[in-house]
Amino acid sequence: MKRLPHFLLGAALLAIGPVIGHTNSRGAAAEWLLPVSPLVSPAGPNSAQPQLSVTGDRVILSWIERTGETAMLKFAERTENGWTDARSVASGDNYFVNWADVPSVIRLQDGSLAAHWLQKSADSAYAYDVRLAFSTDDGRTWSASMTPHHDGTKTEHGFASLFQIPGAGLGLVWLDGRQMKEGSHEGMDAGSMTIRGAVFNANGTQASESLVDDRVCECCPTTAAVTSDGPIIAYRDRTRDEIRDIYVSRLAGGKWTQPVPVHRDNWRINACPVNGPVLSARGRDVAIAWFTAQGEEGHVYASFSQDAGKTFGAAIRIDDVGAVGRVDAELLPDGSAAVSWIEFADQRAQFRIRRIERTGVKSASIAVAGIAAGRASGYPRVVGRQNELVFAWTEAGEKPQVRTAVARLAATAGTGAR
Repeated sequence: MKRLPHFLLGAALLAIGPVIGHTNSRGAAAEWLLPVSPLVSPAGPNSAQPQLSVTGDRVILSWIERTGETAMLKFAERTENGWTDARSVASGDNYFVNWADVPSVIRLQDGSLAAHWLQKSADSAYAYDVRLAFSTDDGRTWSASMTPHHDGTKTEHGFASLFQIPGAGLGLVWLDGRQMKEGSHEGMDAGSMTIRGAVFNANGTQASESLVDDRVCECCPTTAAVTSDGPIIAYRDRTRDEIRDIYVSRLAGGKWTQPVPVHRDNWRINACPVNGPVLSARGRDVAIAWFTAQGEEGHVYASFSQDAGKTFGAAIRIDDVGAVGRVDAELLPDGSAAVSWIEFADQRAQFRIRRIERTGVKSASIAVAGIAAGRASGYPRVVGRQNELVFAWTEAGEKPQVRTAVARLAATAGTGAR
């Protein structure tokens, strides 16, 4: 798998950062007080691949823990006193464990849980499936796992995003390599990576599977959110002339709309940057954040929509100097958004966050934690719960470990929903 060059390299591990960070040199910063405090993580040593999901005010953290060749998907739920004890979803010695393509556990509106992970389907490095399981007893027991795809090819199926189907049931999208040559991953003669979607009824039976886009970037994470008009997804597209910009599609009337670009970055690159977008929605308001690069200079941008993602406003730059990317975003009730990313400057990397308004006014950026700039740190995460933001990231090292933190929001700045 090809990778982007120098701004993905280098690392520095720091402690929890201060509550007031750098002011963007491109304009005055709005004040945003965000006291970030460590929160004891439920994850043990040799843990990584954190994911956060939120339903109402209930936040779930999931991650992978490894013992020898065995990988175990675990999760815990945020409470007023910290995290619940960790519970296990599934484990195996044939899981596909990857720093960017991570499993997840989400709570559906009926209180049940849905989980996904990746499992190898053949000896090839690029042969693995998305596996799904459901629980109706808070994760004590899980259904037999199943796949949302039924093509039977020994190709890549991953980078899944799970979401609530309005009314009842589970929706998801994933990158699907059934149109690629078995054993291949990149290159014009390898075939086309696609993105597909599926819907499961409330009883866990599959109701549909459909194509969303027949040519997308091979290994950038997808994202999904649910607006009052229905689900919206975003992903990195790939044109025939290697333009890899961010596109969105909406599930309307049971069908995915024609994908459209969020912004014409016109980033041409003959490689996968392994840097996907993130969506957050609240009613008909949507915020999206993404990474792009020109001339090997990486930056993070955000944009807003007030019509459930049919159209988006101007791109607003988020980073201070330069970015590795790996974004996350949380829409706040006042219409602003909290956007996080990995900043890379002066040969050190930090997990940073700032508040951004639709007008483009930004707060000073705030350091959540020092972090490795390379693959070992994976994707840092942030979600909102009641009047707080919850953070998760991987602390790299000989025995990596998922760390968590929390920041109390001001009374006027609550949280959004995904």
